[in-house]
Amino acid sequence: MNSSCAPTSGSWYSPYDGATWTNSADVDIDHMVPLAEAWASGAWAWATAQRQTYANDLGGPELWAVTDNVNQSKGDKDPAEWQPSLTSFRCTYARAWIQVKYYYHLTVDSAEKSALTSMLNTC
Repeated sequence: MNSSCAPTSGSWYSPYDGATWTNSADVDIDHMVPLAEAWASGAWAWATAQRQTYANDLGGPELWAVTDNVNQSKGDKDPAEWQPSLTSFRCTYARAWIQVKYYYHLTVDSAEKSALTSMLNTC
């Protein structure tokens, strides 16, 4: 993580696992759709400026403050490979994932679509 993007003080609620943190070392800023997933889904064709806009998007549901080790377990996985442990957040997670993919015109593979459909069925 870029140190200029690190949280410094406050309290953070991690919707992935329901934990609240006051130590910034316990928090990561997660890309809802990981950078590698975005790349594989079409960002490879973007100009550098578009990739920078995506990586630093504060206007949509792309960046989330989450528990650091939960974010590390997620890594570059899509919903077919990883879902939040807090099941009550899975509907919101799926909606945010879809919103990011739609807004940036990124593709969705069949396993990802199936997992997202299952998650949306919890709404």
